[in-house]
Amino acid sequence: MTIKKTALALLSVFTISAGASTALPSHPLPNHPIAGGIISLPIDNEGSVTLNDKPVLTTQVDGQRYAVIGVSLKAEDTLTLKIDGEEQPQLLEDFAYEEQHIEIKNTRKVNPQKNDMDRIGREYNQMTPVYKSFSAELTPDWNQMILPTTGPYSSAFGLKRFFNGQARNPHSGIDIAAPEGKDIIAPAGGTVVLTGDFFFNGQSVFIDHGQGLISMMCHMSRIDVKEGDIVQQGDLIGAVGKTGRATGPHLHWTVSLNNARVNPKLLLKADQPK
Repeated sequence: MTIKKTALALLSVFTISAGASTALPSHPLPNHPIAGGIISLPIDNEGSVTLNDKPVLTTQVDGQRYAVIGVSLKAEDTLTLKIDGEEQPQLLEDFAYEEQHIEIKNTRKVNPQKNDMDRIGREYNQMTPVYKSFSAELTPDWNQMILPTTGPYSSAFGLKRFFNGQARNPHSGIDIAAPEGKDIIAPAGGTVVLTGDFFFNGQSVFIDHGQGLISMMCHMSRIDVKEGDIVQQGDLIGAVGKTGRATGPHLHWTVSLNNARVNPKLLLKADQPK
C-alpha cells in the first residue's frame, strides 16, 4: 500500500493501516482528506456546513466546534462543501488502496440472476434511505467506538476487489475473522433502524448513531435486536456468521458518514487494535 508523501503530513494518530504516519494532528480529530477518509474543519459556533446541500456532523472539542465530513470512496480530486452558504472546495490527496482477489464458489453471488437482481434492487431501496438519513436529535460520541467483535483483520478497508477475476466495488468496510457464533456488540450507542437477511450482506443490523453516522454489521448467524431498539455501546446485537456473500465466518463492519463509506478504524478509541 502506498501513499504520496504529501498525504503523510495530514494523517493523524488514528492510523489507516500498519505503517501509516503517526505525525501529531493539528487538532484532536482525525483529518484524512482522501477517498474513504474523514475531513475535520474548525468552524464558528453559529456557522453552518453542508455537503450536497445536506447537513454534516458537528462536534465540540475543548470549546472549539468542528464539522466532520466523510469522503466517499469514489471521490477524486476535490470535495465541495458550503460553509455559511459559500462553496469551499477541499483538496483531496491521492491514496493507493491495494487489490484483493477472491474466488466465490456460488457464482450467483458474483453474477446474480434476474430474480436475484430484483431482490437486490428491493434491498438497495431499503438501505439507501438509512445511509442518507440525518438524526439531528442524536449526538454521537462518534470518535470513541469499540470493535463489534474481536479477531484478526482479514480484509482491509478500501481494497480494490475482484470476484472470480471480475472487478467490483471497493471494500466499503473492514472484515474481522472470528468463529461462527461469537458475540457481536454495538460499537457505539444508537437506534437499530434496519435488520434483515440481504442477498450480498446476509443477516445484517444497521445502527443509527446520530447526525448521519451509521454502522452496518453483516454476514451474521443470528440477530438479537429488532428495529426500533435503543442500544448502548457494548450491548449484544447478534453473532458472527457466514451468511450472504462470504467465504467463511467473519464480521463485515461498515461505517457511513453523510452517506460516504469511511474507514471504521478512524473512529475507534485509542486503546482499540488498529
